[in-house]
Amino acid sequence: MIRVLFLLPVVLCILWYWFLKSQGIPIKRGKKGFIYILSFSVFVLGFFVLMIWVTQST
Repeated sequence: MIRVLFLLPVVLCILWYWFLKSQGIPIKRGKKGFIYILSFSVFVLGFFVLMIWVTQST
């Protein structure tokens, strides 16, 4: 699952771009959405890395 986690921000950004284009909203106005998507993705990735580190058996 971790191997495909990098697809999360890519897919979400593509969907956001498609939504903006379909609604006729310029990309410049939707920039904050891209920032939110990337922030959320970093948070999710950080959570999973932390969980792997905490549950790592040595």
